Amino acid sequence: MKVIGLTGNIGCGKSVVAKMFEELGAKVIDADQIARMIVQPGEPAWKEIIEKFGKDILKDDGTIDRKKLGKIVFEDEGKREELNRITHPRIIGKIRELIEKYRRENQKVVVVEAALIVEKGGLSDIIDELIVVTSDEETQIKRLVEERGLSKEEAISRIRSQMPVEEKVKHATYVIDNSGNLEETRKQVERIWKSIGLGSFD
Repeated sequence: MKVIGLTGNIGCGKSVVAKMFEELGAKVIDADQIARMIVQPGEPAWKEIIEKFGKDILKDDGTIDRKKLGKIVFEDEGKREELNRITHPRIIGKIRELIEKYRRENQKVVVVEAALIVEKGGLSDIIDELIVVTSDEETQIKRLVEERGLSKEEAISRIRSQMPVEEKVKHATYVIDNSGNLEETRKQVERIWKSIGLGSFD
């Protein structure tokens, strides 16, 4: 079984690329989805986050307001690190569990979609190849404003808070430029799928 890491900065379109790999037959593990699961009300990570950041970040139903929490952590590197300290080991643990599950099921390829593969390195021992999705900054800003409702200033702040994509690319086995249209991106995905020996895609 091949385990492919899929990463890229905010607004680069990792999820779009992950979906394309899924359509070709890969099993996709979405770290962001796991991150949402582990912070559900009552979960250990939820309790730790409330202790650290206070109850002001909660919605009326007790769930964490991701937009409020995001604003706090993206403006303060220390707080962002504290949040990662609470959530990251739990996310990594769950990803490893799922990889082992898929291995037992004899899946051919698993794609792990996660933002911090390069920065945190917690999966480097089990990832066979790394794909970095890139996009020009103008496109990133446009996506964050239109799809996530951020202001232009918030979008720029979040982009600049991350490791420069040029640094991530240095660690990549493959790079997908997702600045253009979906068809251009799909062709790149299909070329990679073929080059890593995963059969045809007709």
